[in-house]
Amino acid sequence: MLKNAALAHWLRPVEPFLSPLAEVARDFTRLTGVPVDLPTVLFLRAELAGHPLPGRASAGGSCRLLPTADGWAAVSLARPDDMAAVPALVALLGSPRAELSEAARRTTATEVAGKAQLLGIAAAALGSDQDGRAPVRVRRLGERHVRGPAGPRIVDLSALWAGPLCARLLGLAGAQVVKVESTGRPDGARFGTPGFYRWLHDGHESRVLDFSSGALSEVVAEADVVIEASRPRALRRLGVHAERFLAARPGRVWVGITGYGRDDDRIAFGDDAAVAGGLTGFDADGGAVFLGDALADPVTGVFAAHAAARSLARGGGELLCVSMAACAAALADSGVPGTGAGGHQPC
Repeated sequence: MLKNAALAHWLRPVEPFLSPLAEVARDFTRLTGVPVDLPTVLFLRAELAGHPLPGRASAGGSCRLLPTADGWAAVSLARPDDMAAVPALVALLGSPRAELSEAARRTTATEVAGKAQLLGIAAAALGSDQDGRAPVRVRRLGERHVRGPAGPRIVDLSALWAGPLCARLLGLAGAQVVKVESTGRPDGARFGTPGFYRWLHDGHESRVLDFSSGALSEVVAEADVVIEASRPRALRRLGVHAERFLAARPGRVWVGITGYGRDDDRIAFGDDAAVAGGLTGFDADGGAVFLGDALADPVTGVFAAHAAARSLARGGGELLCVSMAACAAALADSGVPGTGAGGHQPC
């Protein structure tokens, strides 16, 4: 494992924002006995991948901060379909013959983000979701039951970073973690930095299922905790319902990670969600720049693990709605109501 000194250049720009996350990490340690090394959690992937410090381009290179007529917008072009949709986006912005950067300058940040989201592109206006939403919203849907000494069985249906980090931290606290992937759609992180993927999933059981076979429902039925980062309707089509899962047995916990909340279908990745929450830096000219590497992802993973540990300690029976943009906003402005270790509100 890398020493913190190797991560210092990543830590310096982000350090002024870390107080709320450090508070959450300390409370996770109090609940579980597991220390959380924030520099490693936040910056290990970037260091292992050899990413440069970000500027207007994200550390991984797939997201861009674009100046607009009234501010800044982040647009993620992480997938081939996103790149293919760029001509349609500039046409929707009223500049069909322009480059995306030029089209963005001619309109508002909200317009850029909204039109991109219509095309299925993850995008956000800077600070658009600094609205006081708590990072975690809690909804009681089942009965409480305080567990015995054995660790809970976690079924992790999530991918990429935030959900798997939540699972890793809970696994270190004694949970039995089963990572579940679809035969038709494996975790995209498998094709990223191998050392980081191994670090995230060390010690976890792995199952690859044909989701159309009904096997997913059987695996979920064995769980005490489910971690997922899907639109609710996508899992319902597969016969998996958070409400039924929680009602079926006392003490269960469901961790649902989304970009903007379970009632909002906008998609998000770590870089654009951080921008939505206002978690950016500024260069010498006052222009917005990214902080860290897809920063909303690991920040959300820590918030989600802490929320799950708290829920289990009080007996579970809860749906935990974790918003990536709201987690980022909690760091961007530590005065936002509901942030910190007690930052939970009803769903």
